[in-house]
Amino acid sequence: MPGLSLRKAVTFFVLFAAVLESSLASILAVDYGSDWIKASLMKPGVPFDVLLNKDSKRKMQSSVAWKKDERLFGSDAANMASRFPEDSFSSLKYIQGAPFNSDIVTYFTSISTAQISETDRKTVALKQSDGTEWSTEELVAMQLSYIKKLAEDLAGEPVNEVVLTVPPYFSQLERDSITDAIEIAGLRTLVLVNDGTAVAVNYAMTRTFSTNPEYHVIYDAGASSTRATVVSFAAVEDPKTKASYTQINVLGVGYDRNTGGTELDLRLRDILIDSFMSKHRRDIRKDKRGMAKLWKEAGRVKAILSANSDAMSTVESVAFDIDFKTKVTRSEFENACKDLHSRFARPIYDALANAEFSLANISSVILTGGNSRTPMVQAAVKAAVGEDRIALNVNADESAVLGAALYGASLSRQFKTKDIRVTDILIHDIQASYLASNPGTRTIHTAILPAGSKHGARKTLTFKREEDFSVVLNYPNEVMSGFPREILEAKIVGIPEAIDNLVERGAIDPVIKATVVLSESGFVSVGDAIAYGEIKDDSITGGGDQVPLETDVDEGALKDEKMEKDKKDKAKKPLGKDQSTIPLEVEIVYNSQGPLSLVAKRAARERLRALDNMEMSRQLREEAHNSLEGYLYKLRDLLNDGPETPFIKCSQLSERQTLSDKLSEITAWLHEEGDTADRLQLWEKRSALELVSFRGRRLFHRLPFLDRTLEKPIVHRYKEIESFPQALNNSQKWNWSTRLFLTQARENVTADAIAGVPSKWTSQELDALEKALKEHESWLHDGVERQKKTKMNEDPAIDTKEMQQRSKMLEQHLQRLVKRKVPKVKKTPAKPDANESSSTEATQAPGDSQPGHDEL
Repeated sequence: MPGLSLRKAVTFFVLFAAVLESSLASILAVDYGSDWIKASLMKPGVPFDVLLNKDSKRKMQSSVAWKKDERLFGSDAANMASRFPEDSFSSLKYIQGAPFNSDIVTYFTSISTAQISETDRKTVALKQSDGTEWSTEELVAMQLSYIKKLAEDLAGEPVNEVVLTVPPYFSQLERDSITDAIEIAGLRTLVLVNDGTAVAVNYAMTRTFSTNPEYHVIYDAGASSTRATVVSFAAVEDPKTKASYTQINVLGVGYDRNTGGTELDLRLRDILIDSFMSKHRRDIRKDKRGMAKLWKEAGRVKAILSANSDAMSTVESVAFDIDFKTKVTRSEFENACKDLHSRFARPIYDALANAEFSLANISSVILTGGNSRTPMVQAAVKAAVGEDRIALNVNADESAVLGAALYGASLSRQFKTKDIRVTDILIHDIQASYLASNPGTRTIHTAILPAGSKHGARKTLTFKREEDFSVVLNYPNEVMSGFPREILEAKIVGIPEAIDNLVERGAIDPVIKATVVLSESGFVSVGDAIAYGEIKDDSITGGGDQVPLETDVDEGALKDEKMEKDKKDKAKKPLGKDQSTIPLEVEIVYNSQGPLSLVAKRAARERLRALDNMEMSRQLREEAHNSLEGYLYKLRDLLNDGPETPFIKCSQLSERQTLSDKLSEITAWLHEEGDTADRLQLWEKRSALELVSFRGRRLFHRLPFLDRTLEKPIVHRYKEIESFPQALNNSQKWNWSTRLFLTQARENVTADAIAGVPSKWTSQELDALEKALKEHESWLHDGVERQKKTKMNEDPAIDTKEMQQRSKMLEQHLQRLVKRKVPKVKKTPAKPDANESSSTEATQAPGDSQPGHDEL
């Protein structure tokens, strides 16, 4: 039993440690856009800010690319598009969860030079130039895994949880796609937060509000789309704790999925294409590298036109060995985008209409998103809401990711942040479809979650069924052209058995109840299903044990029998169990374009892990190559520095010749075979160079801390020459200090003996210290004499490290005696005479006081 208790205690400690570790985990927030990625890390003890990439930039481009076998991310990947257009993948946000034949995929092909193919799930895969295919989820997972590594380098610990922003219009297919990518990257989704809501949290973090709600519009002009979110801010008192907190309610959302910064880049690229074709009479649209170069140039020119009336576009060797140069004016650019002017402001009107508000109720329109800096976008918004309502009081690039990080921190107990509570809404209608109870009849469609339903809502559907059936959750209206309306199918099974059991219990008109849940991340599903029937009361139905009236029954025996039966009934079923409810099994079935299966996600993760391992092997090989190459250069410089250098003075001709021969041999091998050699071969060559040594020399028996090399003993010689004087002085100092202490200590011991008091030290202790001192003095004297006869190019006769160790031992021996405290003298009371004591004890009665000591 004690062993069992110990095992339980250990198990509890391990579980508690695991829970504690998970509760103290870091939280990663990611704002994943079609052009840029921003990230932030929430960790106790780490300053709250945007995560920097390896180039110390606060944002990185949403790109992944390959340069032969090398995988690149961010700006490095984006720059590869002009050289390897088929191996560079950007703007993947457009095709997350998108069916292959949808309009958005067609639009993606107009802005990307990548090759696409159709997956088994009828979604999009992208193909490298060598034929390797990657699903959209895998490519996004690579970028998230890269960000995860950056966060772990900063946190100094594993990062497993992530909060990620998504547009509010994302369908369940698109949300499933991003969560699949998160899981493939080795992360766990803490929550998906709509980007407008994240900006609202960031806005509220440094502001206080009254109990009267304030209404604002978060206008997010991003690269892929334009969104507007009507949000209310108010101070609310918690009825339980009476503490005040900030309540954020999302009231309405408007959006345009086809109007954003990418569309402006596309229009500007078309201007450059027309200019090139009119000047050079060549169709550049057939050249992928040329199109990639013009796409990059369009983004640069757009940024210039945001602050200038015209810009000069220059691209060297854009295509067909032609250097392209043209001038683009802002008026020309805006004229090409004139049909977009009204569409930029349309989301604001739609958001107000969905919230059932007018512009008069709005305090300000908060601009965010990189495209909000474009003059034509600002002009369209000002014309719609008035210049006095425009607010530029949040960081247009970073407010979403910082708000997402704060929102994620509010879900964890380990962070102490301002109490902000958020209520978000669904913007697409969702209905339940199922067949009528009569076989072969019509399909019934029931609206269960209309647009505007709050995240976290639960709706219960009641059915009068006796057989298993299915409920299909779908969108009554098309979310996006080419996207399927069906979300999932929930098969409710086990109904006949459950109904029979309820009827046996006496249930009246049993029914089936299914609960539809809308999660905080915007996912809808059938949470559970039950068979329910109201059980009739035994006193009304006459139920229970009955005894025939015509039979004579002994009352005592009947009472005992009934008590025994009650005990058995209580043993059969737990007390307090609801007999009117029986849980049913719910099987969720997705269509072919639904989320990845567990097997598919595991295979994708293993595929990415194999890619990571391969890249790690290549990195280690490069490190080995650089290490060997650097070591060769170092030895070459040491040999060629001149006769007056310490290395030459402290080495012998034979040593230098041996080292030079081996150096020439391995240098030639590195030039001929170094590029194809693996990591082990490179380290073996360096080891072979290092092992050129005088293996039998006594130096290495006395200096185990040195590698068995030829170069290091030579370096060791002139370092010993430099450090020897200080080490010798330190050793002699402790010899002198110990000798002085021994002289004084022996005088004190003699004086204490004469005075009859105990001494701090014994003669044996002082003799032991003197013995150690003499041994140290003798060893040091012999070593110094031998060192005087040693040449510079010979191994030192006495090593400074050994000198330091020996003097340290003498110092410690001395300090133990010096720091010893003086022993205290114990006062012993004078013992009375034995005869007197005995007589006193004999004559004095117990309890009697002694005369003359009353004052005590």
